[in-house]
Amino acid sequence: SMASPALLMRVVASAYSIAEKAATIVRNVMSAGDLGVVEKAGPNDLQTKADRLVQMSICASLARKFPKVTIIGEEELPTDDVTEDLIEEGHCEEILKKPCPAQYAGIKEEELVIWVDPLDGTKEYTEGLLDHVTVLIGIAYGGKAIAGVINQPYYNYEAGANALLGRTIWGVLGMGAFGFQLTEAPAGKHIVVTTRSHSSALVNECITALNPDHVIRVGGAGNKIIQLIEGKASAYVFASPGCKKWDTCAPEAILHAVGGKITDIHGNSFQYNKEVKHMNSAGVLATLRNYDYYASRIPNTVKESLVP
Repeated sequence: SMASPALLMRVVASAYSIAEKAATIVRNVMSAGDLGVVEKAGPNDLQTKADRLVQMSICASLARKFPKVTIIGEEELPTDDVTEDLIEEGHCEEILKKPCPAQYAGIKEEELVIWVDPLDGTKEYTEGLLDHVTVLIGIAYGGKAIAGVINQPYYNYEAGANALLGRTIWGVLGMGAFGFQLTEAPAGKHIVVTTRSHSSALVNECITALNPDHVIRVGGAGNKIIQLIEGKASAYVFASPGCKKWDTCAPEAILHAVGGKITDIHGNSFQYNKEVKHMNSAGVLATLRNYDYYASRIPNTVKESLVP
């Protein structure tokens, strides 16, 4: 008989279905019309009913199946009032059929850390920029992002009433990434994607120094990584301390699974063990290709301003 699938593949297969459930919750909250917005640290740091319900759904669903895994979510929430209708028990059968990369075959539950951003791009969600929104579930082992799921609840939402809404992208290091068409940005073009709602003098100084042909300003780290892997942008640059581990874990795994690279502004890789601080305080630099071109052009003044 076939050996049962490795733990990592079971976690990814479950995270896939859990992310699809999350997308349904995100869409339902929006269509019900009451977003229940609260400010956390200020007007650009918002939390909605969708952030709260989705995080409860993801964390409780994962914890029920994988009780020894460490799960770290963006929102600080009580854990006890999760209703049964928020629990997703299913998994993606197709993912379970794929063989686990050998280096991850022996992983135990207690060795995994899962970083959850229930709704990346909250501000854009509240403003109706729905294609910016993603649900992020990143899986780390040994401090490294090794697998990730990104759901876009509103993918295709401008394609008309009968279009199928939403998609789920997933990837595992050593296996690749799935659910999208990998595309490189136009050769010789320097297209930088950066923040839309968290801009600053430093963010803009850094972008100017790169002398880009074009700058795209959009919400969400998940959305920005998707711009890279679908060839719409050649570099994601964010010279600011605002980004967190749950923003980068899933996107990093997917980007690295297709040969891209993400670091802080100094070129340090991110650590995802459970003790690590949550802030990526030295910013973000990511590319699908030509990482060194952009890294070499980050000004020293910017580097000196961003302390890891």
